[in-house]
Formats: sequence, C-alpha cells, structure tokens
Amino acid sequence: MTKFVAGVDIGSLWTKVVIIDESREIISYSMLRSGASHEKAAHTAMEAALKDAGLNFDDLSYIVSTGYGRSRSRFANSEITEISCHARGANLLFPEVRTVIDIGGQDSKVIGVGDKGRVLRFVMNDKCAAGTGRFLEVMAQALEVELGEMSDLASHSHNEVEVSSMCTVFAESEVISLISSGCEKTDIAAALYRAIARRIVGMVGQVGLHQMVVMSGGVAKSQGIVKALEQKLETTILVPSEPQIVGAWGAALFALERLASQALIS
Repeated sequence: MTKFVAGVDIGSLWTKVVIIDESREIISYSMLRSGASHEKAAHTAMEAALKDAGLNFDDLSYIVSTGYGRSRSRFANSEITEISCHARGANLLFPEVRTVIDIGGQDSKVIGVGDKGRVLRFVMNDKCAAGTGRFLEVMAQALEVELGEMSDLASHSHNEVEVSSMCTVFAESEVISLISSGCEKTDIAAALYRAIARRIVGMVGQVGLHQMVVMSGGVAKSQGIVKALEQKLETTILVPSEPQIVGAWGAALFALERLASQALIS
C-alpha cells in the first residue's frame, strides 16, 4: 500500500502544502494567502492539496510543518526550520546545489549547503521587510503598477538612478520623490532591483558564494531580481519551475524520512 506524507510551509504571506509519495514525487500541492490566521491557512491549504490528490486526511502517514508559522499547524507530527527545509528541497531538485538564496514574504536567507542538502552555514534577515516580497508589493503600489509588471518595466530601463534606502517606508518615499522629479518608472523599477541585489550580495558575502546557486521563495519568480543578482554575483542562478513550494517540498522529504525511522524503530 502506497504511503503519503506532507510538508506544510506556513509563511508570513503565503502558506504552501506539498504531498508526496514514497518515491518522493509530488502528488499535489497548494498555495494560498496566509491571512490573519496561520492555523486556518494551514488547514485550508491542506484540504485543497488533499482534494487535488484525491486523498483524505487519514491517508497521510506523517506531516512536517515549517516556516514562520510552523507552530500553528496543530495536525503536524513535528516541526523543522525553514532553513533546513529549503536546503533539502533545493538539493532534491538540484543535487549539486551549494548556495541557496531564499527570499520570502517578510524575510530573506542565504544558506550554504553541503552533500544531501545538509546546512553548513546560513545568514537570515528577519528584522525588517527590506528586499522581501512585502517590500516589492509596497514598491509596486508606489509605482502604481502590478507586481508582475515590474520585471518587464525594469528590462526597458535606459537611465541609471539610485534608490539608497532599503527601509520600506523610506524607500517608498524615495520612489514617490523620483516619480515627482520626472524619473521614468522603468528606471525606478531597475533601481529597486539593484538595491535589493546589493543587500542580498552582502548576505552572500557572509556565507560565501559557492556554485551551484539556486534561488527559492516567491520572489524568485521575479526575473528582475534574478537578473540583478546574477549581474552582482557574476554567476548563473537556477530557479525551480515553482520556487515557492521548495520549503514545503523539503518538509515533505523530512516527513518521509521520519516515517521511515518510525518503521525501523517499531
């Protein structure tokens, strides 16, 4: 009988669930906004993933929660930090990965990865929203464009301007001032990506840059930040087809390992 396990990544902005089987293949996954209740978001995201997989809750043999709100998942069998889960998930997708850059909704991380996804070192910025998904959302609002339009805007930049502050409030004021002074939105968007890249490069410097480099998290969907980072780091960055579920996939892999350990003990 096939066994199924799940990983639940409860982020500050988005909650992700990945269900896998014993071959480590994804059976289904779901993503939804975390909202005000992380517990409710975890439950709703799990229900959606189960429905898509054609499974019931009782069909899951083990569940691992991770992320900002991992303690809010009452149905999880255990919790594991998102650092370990992103490293493990990235390793499954890219076995030669040595550096993981994860930029989520409210924090950013750079992780040095060893064999089999083992975390060697990491640095994390969770003190402010600088350079995160929330930061980009606020900047898009200031530019009066959709978040998904910013990368295309930046690609048409022809003049270099600078956004010096990474504080969300001050950066928003800078953007408004630049617009008022007649700067093109294309140039401002490009400046924002360069500013984020500078901050992440500083974090990479603390961990050390080792090939290959993989980017996870929702911000990895932005070609603007990926290209800016590639230019600053002078390297190629690999991005999974769905970077936002890497942490949940890693949590599911840990769930599979813990289920196997239980079987050996019993």
